[in-house]
Amino acid sequence: MATGTIIAYAFWILVIAGTILVIISDEEADSGRKIAWILVVALLPAIGIIAYIVFGLNPRRNSKHETYSGMFREAFEKLADKDTCSKLFDENNRKSIREGYRELSALLSRSNGTVVTDNNSVEVITSGKRKFEALVNDLEQARDHIHMEYFYFRKDHGSKRIKEILMRKAREGVKVRFIHENIANITISPRYYNEMKKAGVEVVKFTRPRFSLLRFSAMLNYRDHRKIVVIDGRIGYTGGMNIGDDYFIRWRDTHMRITGNAVHALQYCFLYSFITSGGKIPENFHELFPEVAAVSSGNQLVQIVPDQPVGKWSILQMGATWTVQHARNYVYIQTPYFVPPEPLLQALKSSALKGADVRIMMPRKTDMIYMTLANKSYYRECLEAGVRIFEKNGNFIHSKTIVSDDYLSVIGSANMDYRSFQLDYEVNAYIFDEEMALRNKRIFQDDLEICEEISLDRWLRRPWYQKLGQAVVRLFAPLL
Repeated sequence: MATGTIIAYAFWILVIAGTILVIISDEEADSGRKIAWILVVALLPAIGIIAYIVFGLNPRRNSKHETYSGMFREAFEKLADKDTCSKLFDENNRKSIREGYRELSALLSRSNGTVVTDNNSVEVITSGKRKFEALVNDLEQARDHIHMEYFYFRKDHGSKRIKEILMRKAREGVKVRFIHENIANITISPRYYNEMKKAGVEVVKFTRPRFSLLRFSAMLNYRDHRKIVVIDGRIGYTGGMNIGDDYFIRWRDTHMRITGNAVHALQYCFLYSFITSGGKIPENFHELFPEVAAVSSGNQLVQIVPDQPVGKWSILQMGATWTVQHARNYVYIQTPYFVPPEPLLQALKSSALKGADVRIMMPRKTDMIYMTLANKSYYRECLEAGVRIFEKNGNFIHSKTIVSDDYLSVIGSANMDYRSFQLDYEVNAYIFDEEMALRNKRIFQDDLEICEEISLDRWLRRPWYQKLGQAVVRLFAPLL
């Protein structure tokens, strides 16, 4: 063998070994994720190394990503007055939460400083038609500004109707700011957004290409999965529904329309994304957080909790794990994608083993075949621990919700998987309210009528080829 060939082989082995060493040295990654990446690199070295550089680097270890948060903090500190800071960060309302849940609220505040707000009225929306009609009506009534941030903004019938309203309101003098996720909407021509810009809509891409490898990786991998609308600083929308006919017509999803002080927190989340994506800082910054009137019905305590990969802690994963661990009577979960990180998986099993009624509802089939296999790969160990699993028939269920012990409800954009908890920009709402929890419990129970419960005995008797397919996908589940 020629000397040059030997040197090339030796160099290649060193590259592979070095990549594996980097994977192993990631102290914040769980062991399952490390093993999955090592398998990819070992089996497909060239593809695996490139994939790890693009998709595998842990953003929470890279201080350079802090520049994004720093940009926003600097802008916020310059422009936010004392009254605005009080609306966003005053922790007095935590005393109104039931004592056993105050530590959860404190935990959720650790990463972003978000606090519990009072004087809120929350409408839970489970119909895409209702969301579309309510959103159209509220957009038509906008007088000062419309802020919109979505993972998917399609080109179908409902999406174009929303787009037309945004452009018309901008022509009327309403300030319209719009964030679109770049990679998720890559198939949409720039012309689609240029039409909005020409009408006066201030459009920004959430992720923008950079020449550094780290930033290029971030552009490809760290997605804006949030769904946020803020209208005049007084009405807010968030939850699981994107803008598209799948959500308006075909799928079963859960969303919220909020009036009250929690809208300030949604505004804060939007401005974070807008400014760090290159949007111009609004001149009337403090006016975007107006005083809101007392709500006419309900008075829910709501904590808006954003999470992003630039933060030190995976707050939404910690919040979900805490909620499951501390469930005394029951915890009901709806999620389209169920690839729980190890701490959450252990919490689900231990909570069921101690006697809590732990139920997880998922679609019978997801919109991606590999996610269907990944979901099912966790059934056996959950069923063996006493977790009850329900597969929904009919329309695909895209809801991301938790309800527990007739008091706590969680509705948001985050799935029960690694991508939502570690890689995506997400936002969930934690609602501390008995009436709201009972409402969400009834929604879960109504959905059970078109579900099929999976028994352990039946699951163990599934065909061998299904077991094999699920086992193979499970090896790579932490990467999905």
